[in-house]
Amino acid sequence: MNEHPIVGMPSIDGRVTCPVCPHACTLAEGQWGLCRGRRALDGRVVDDNYGRLTSLALDPIEKKPLAQFHPGALVLSVGSYGCNLRCPFCQNASIACAGPKDVPWKEVQPTELVELAESARDQGNIGVAFTYNEPLIGYEFVRDTGYLAHQRGLVNILVSNGFVNPEPLAELLPLIDAANIDLKGFTPEFYDFVGGNLETVKHTIATLAAAPTCHLEVTTLVIPGKNDSEQEIAAAAQWLASLDPTIPYHLTRFFPCHRLTDRPATPVADVHRLANVARRYLENIYTGNC
Repeated sequence: MNEHPIVGMPSIDGRVTCPVCPHACTLAEGQWGLCRGRRALDGRVVDDNYGRLTSLALDPIEKKPLAQFHPGALVLSVGSYGCNLRCPFCQNASIACAGPKDVPWKEVQPTELVELAESARDQGNIGVAFTYNEPLIGYEFVRDTGYLAHQRGLVNILVSNGFVNPEPLAELLPLIDAANIDLKGFTPEFYDFVGGNLETVKHTIATLAAAPTCHLEVTTLVIPGKNDSEQEIAAAAQWLASLDPTIPYHLTRFFPCHRLTDRPATPVADVHRLANVARRYLENIYTGNC
């Protein structure tokens, strides 16, 4: 089931371009992309981290964070390695910035994972959450597992940076029951800082917001001196409200980590002040890590 349906075209020198995200990595045979989860093999770019799990946990759904989707439930959360952004403040850098030789992993096929999810129903599990690293770099595994999960009446949850091309997103859309997308900031400059672009993420959020079968929530990690101005949070909230004023929006407190240790944790008062700014436009605002 892991055949890639959206295959990049080889160039004259034999390289092939990955079609999954806007980085469009052009790879020689055997070479990994920037995400370290995709690789050129046999003239196409494949999901090299397919079924390679580094993390597996039965989590409260509120930890995703999802505040308004089956509150009180548990969800089987899974992650692999790799990511197509390079956030200096990454809280999961040990796997998100890793490749196949950098971190222990165990191969678990979609059928096995769905069986695990099914067996945890009596503990309150309602489905599978694709999270921890960036799941969309391995969207084929999300697709194949999600299809089988739906056959068993389980839900699929996506926790993602939203930096993906429209075609893979459209293929997954019917399988995603709920998503939380990181809106890292709301300026092109901030997305330059993390190695992506704002317009792609806005397209992902707008697509999920318009999908009648997907519950959407959005999160911004508030970083002092980077994306914590009232103007930026107001602009983000106002844009989200233009899609749907009931979208739950999470503003989360930053703590120094990874390569961003030159500034203190976000003051709790600042998170609450910015939450009040966002409430001018959106009905459902949540604060995290406070």
